[in-house]
This record gives sequence, C-alpha cells and structure tokens, in this order.
Amino acid sequence: MNFYLSVGPLVSLIAGILILVMPRLLNFIVALYLIIIGLLGLFGGKA
Repeated sequence: MNFYLSVGPLVSLIAGILILVMPRLLNFIVALYLIIIGLLGLFGGKA
C-alpha cells in the first residue's frame, strides 16, 4: 500500500490546529505558511 502525503495540506492542517489551540498565533502562523508555500513554489515542491 502506497501512502503519499503532500506538504501543502499537511502544513495547513497543522496551522489550523495551532490556531484553534492558541488564537494569538494567527499572524505568525499565516506568515509562516505563506513563506513555506512561496518557497515551495519557487524551488519546486516536487522532486
């Protein structure tokens, strides 16, 4: 059984859970998410 997990949905899931637990982290989490997605877009997230 092959299990493929992409980075984008995993990061957004973790970010959503952290926002629910600690709402004050919203700005930091959104900024970090955008930086990660931007870097993946620039350097190619797929090998």
